[in-house]
Amino acid sequence: MIAGVVGELDHHSADYIRQKLDAELVKASNKNIIFDLSKMSFMDSSGIGIIMGRYKNIQKLGGKASLVGLSDQSRRIFEMSGLLKIVPAYETIDEALKNM
Repeated sequence: MIAGVVGELDHHSADYIRQKLDAELVKASNKNIIFDLSKMSFMDSSGIGIIMGRYKNIQKLGGKASLVGLSDQSRRIFEMSGLLKIVPAYETIDEALKNM
């Protein structure tokens, strides 16, 4: 599954995005997820929580998660949080798909 985030991933949008992702993961036969963040304009700590929570759920199901399209700012946030140590980041969706 490819989950594209457009605009802001913050405390205002976190519950909506969490619900949408969880509903899609229940329906999906493939338990891997690629977070396409190339159109994300802003992220706060709620965004880290969304991605970390989905990563944990997917991992329990034997799936993998990856990040694509990180801006310099979002890359720094993911590095500081330690998330890049467990969820790999790629430049393109094709590259992420090849590594799943």
